[in-house]
Amino acid sequence: MSLSEARYHDLIDALQESVEDVFDDTSLDVDLENSGGVLTVRFDNGSQLILSRQPALRQLWVAARSGGFHFDYDEGSRLWLCDASGERLGELLSRVTLEQGGEALEFEDI
Repeated sequence: MSLSEARYHDLIDALQESVEDVFDDTSLDVDLENSGGVLTVRFDNGSQLILSRQPALRQLWVAARSGGFHFDYDEGSRLWLCDASGERLGELLSRVTLEQGGEALEFEDI
């Protein structure tokens, strides 16, 4: 079953808020900007992590130094999963934050 547009936007809004909360609750020095459906995380070293909504595809796209990743929402697990690898979004965010920011953060239930 495909996500309705309203449900998709609700899920992305909640997800981006959760990601911002994780960064806000750490001592990791990052700049967060959420504008036009795009959440940009700027690390101290100048690298960026970008989470952008793709409403036509009902996907979340993530751009990191290590590459670009596309995520679909899985209703059964209630998680965003990479369409190429099946990796959970929270796992990718933890890995990328360690690679780019030098600190491992926990993105539980994401």
